[in-house]
Amino acid sequence: MEYKVKLKKLIGQLPIKWISGPKQVDITGLSDYSASVLPGDLFIAKPCAASAQHIQEAIESGAKAVLSLETSPFLPSHLVQLSCDDIRAMTACLAQCFYQDPSEELLLCGITGTNGKTTTSFLLKHLLETLGKKTGMIGTIAYMIGERYLPAKLTTPDLLTNYKLLREMVKCGCPAAVMEVSSHSLIQGRVDGLKFDAAIFTNLTQDHLDYHGSMEEYAQAKRLLFLQLQSQSVAIVNEEAPESTTLLQGSVAKVMSYGFSPDADVCAQQLRLTPKGSYFQVSYLGSTAPCFFPMVGKHNVLNALAAMSFCLSQGMPLEALADACAQFKGVPGRVEPVVNRLGLNIYVDFAHTPDALQRVCETLRAASSGKLFVVFGAGGDRDKDKRPKMGAVVDRYAHFACITSDNPRSEDPFSICQQIAAGFHSKHYLVEIDRRHAIKQAVKMAKEGDTVLIAGKGHESSQIFAHQTYPFDDHEVVLQILEEVGCH
Repeated sequence: MEYKVKLKKLIGQLPIKWISGPKQVDITGLSDYSASVLPGDLFIAKPCAASAQHIQEAIESGAKAVLSLETSPFLPSHLVQLSCDDIRAMTACLAQCFYQDPSEELLLCGITGTNGKTTTSFLLKHLLETLGKKTGMIGTIAYMIGERYLPAKLTTPDLLTNYKLLREMVKCGCPAAVMEVSSHSLIQGRVDGLKFDAAIFTNLTQDHLDYHGSMEEYAQAKRLLFLQLQSQSVAIVNEEAPESTTLLQGSVAKVMSYGFSPDADVCAQQLRLTPKGSYFQVSYLGSTAPCFFPMVGKHNVLNALAAMSFCLSQGMPLEALADACAQFKGVPGRVEPVVNRLGLNIYVDFAHTPDALQRVCETLRAASSGKLFVVFGAGGDRDKDKRPKMGAVVDRYAHFACITSDNPRSEDPFSICQQIAAGFHSKHYLVEIDRRHAIKQAVKMAKEGDTVLIAGKGHESSQIFAHQTYPFDDHEVVLQILEEVGCH
């Protein structure tokens, strides 16, 4: 999709100082990453020690203009040089102007929380489209623009990419969009200036403390999304999560709650959990409807309530939403079943935090008539404190565990496994750093009626080591193993 704006119009009344170069050049793109600059771009040079090098790379790639904190007399005379005092704030302003502020034209919902963002976003897209609103999506698994499906690199892309994706959604006829908003992206300004009609909070449990430092700082990062809401927006929060109170502090948005308590605005009661999904009665403003959600676990009922809450806040009928929930096809790598002829209940799930592991293990153990086997690891170069806690959770719920590699990155895989094993009090585990072998061990140990949970990577299609990334898809690997033993 092509864009073109006169530079003079683009910067308009913004507090940007013109240093040199022609004022009537056409700008055909924005970039703040020198390696992705295309001819005709305005390059936004983020302040860093290598700014001069990045500017030179951008010029060599065809940038027509450069915005930076400090200008240089040694750059080519044909280059437009611009300067401002706040690059981050100006990046959002330029994106709004260049992409004509697409969030103004979209019904935009941001979803944040440690766990449940992806399931909630997929379900919300499904509900909106079932009720007639074509919906774009930006999230952990993919960026969806109409019929286009782009594999995701980040849960929440950089700011310029977000604006571009949202503008393309508008162009292809989407009146609505759903966006997963990570804590990293909020701290780094990747959603600055976007006008959210609502924000959903799922939960807050231990993760990313290598980045945030503490749970308090982690919560404050999530709170930034709610501070960004306007007075006509809706803050949709989990009544079961005590952190909801913190996240709402300072927000001017209307508040809507969901949960299992009758005090919640959107409430689920008469809950019946089964291995095929959950049955419950959902209530809102005095109306009640029976609902079936075909994903296992109490935590997924909360995800369903979160998605339904947004739709209800927009005036959509409760009964139609309950009917649409029952038609949901699930999410790749989220308690995703693997069909087999062994009589095993095999699931692939993204759970990679102590809380997420507890929820899925507790759910599957309660639903299984046999034993629960868990294959899991922990990512390298990430929060190390959660590793023994993850081990303790699996030790509590699993009959047997295979501790293995997740994405070790630059760390020693065996060392990570040992740190996880420190959380076990029993001896009901083995350490097998080869993930494929660990999965095969669990499948061979399990008997008919048993459950095998392969946790941590979910939808991911690769495994990251220090010097190489290998193709690795848990679901595909299980199918291969089942073929090898002749039981697929």
